[in-house]
Amino acid sequence: MSILIVALGVLVLLLAVWLLKTFSTKINFFATGLDQKFSLGEISILWKLAKIVELEEPEALFVSTHALTRCITNLIETSKRDGTDQALETQNFLAKLYKFRTKIELASENKRGLESSKALSNGQKLRLILKGSGVFASRILNNSRDLIITIPIQDGRIKIPPEDWKDKEISVYLWRKGDAGYVFDTKVLASGIFLGQNVLYLAHSNNLFRAQKRKSIRTQCHIPAHLYIIKETVTEYAQVETAPGFKCFLEDISSDGALIRVGGKGVNNIQVKLQFEIDDTLILMYCLVRSVEYNSANNQSRLHLECLHIEPTMRNAILSFVYKVLPEDQKNAEVALTQLEDEQKADDKKAAEEAGISIPETSAEPVTESPESSYTIEIPTAIDPEFLNKESQGATEE
Repeated sequence: MSILIVALGVLVLLLAVWLLKTFSTKINFFATGLDQKFSLGEISILWKLAKIVELEEPEALFVSTHALTRCITNLIETSKRDGTDQALETQNFLAKLYKFRTKIELASENKRGLESSKALSNGQKLRLILKGSGVFASRILNNSRDLIITIPIQDGRIKIPPEDWKDKEISVYLWRKGDAGYVFDTKVLASGIFLGQNVLYLAHSNNLFRAQKRKSIRTQCHIPAHLYIIKETVTEYAQVETAPGFKCFLEDISSDGALIRVGGKGVNNIQVKLQFEIDDTLILMYCLVRSVEYNSANNQSRLHLECLHIEPTMRNAILSFVYKVLPEDQKNAEVALTQLEDEQKADDKKAAEEAGISIPETSAEPVTESPESSYTIEIPTAIDPEFLNKESQGATEE
């Protein structure tokens, strides 16, 4: 008797496992539908619609406007054939679906932005970064159970055969119009043929992060420099200081500013001049102290400087240095986002021209390169005497 009970228990357990495995997709679909405030009857209709339009991932209906639109279109066509398109029940259900579609649309534009690669649209342009191989261009052909993309190309050519991408860990960058740049890490599952084209199959990701392109790139460094407090209006920006200034060290540098370490207690909102060399090029950078981190234990300050003026040749020398020492992965990320942003601008311009709309040209001049007449460097009104009187040799290495 006990053996019979055990056998029955095993059979029940196996049946439960089979049912769960067989119907897990449908169970998850109905659970998601209930979370979105649809009734069981409405969810049942949505499930049928998802099957009719052959959504490989039915749950995409709840996160993708593209998938939901396909279902709405099918519902309208079916109700017209059945003569129920004007029925109150049909119209109420359509109104609810359109309201839900709007909710999905707005969710993709809120501060959280995209969260899942399942919400990406077909045709979305991508940039793939394969460590050690650089940046590749691709686009989405189909978004279903997997993300199906065209074979990545670099410099207009296929440099890595489709079969060699299998099992590679990659970073995927994309740019959404009116939103921002995004990045997610994923794995290439396989290569194959889709609609007559060679493609790669990527695993989906629910961890998309904003990757807004920076206005300037900075890198860590350890460069000795001299700092000068500006005490009078500057008229000659190219003047090289011959007298020693306050000794300091640059801890990071960009064309938009720097982070320096100096002896004594720094003060916010004073204007200073930095003089240093990068790769045998003399740099004169006029800056505003934006913030100060003071360490009373060693009586040193880290000053966050915003660049107010720098000559173009000196700015280019800084950029050359930054990109030369920038880690390869960070450099590739910037290249990927720049390419995507440039493509988006080109697409917008083309669309505007076809519509007969004129788009003003944006200046390529960096934000730090303000015309000299747009600002003046004035005498600071308040400077910490301790900072001004600090011995020039006060900055020492930690």
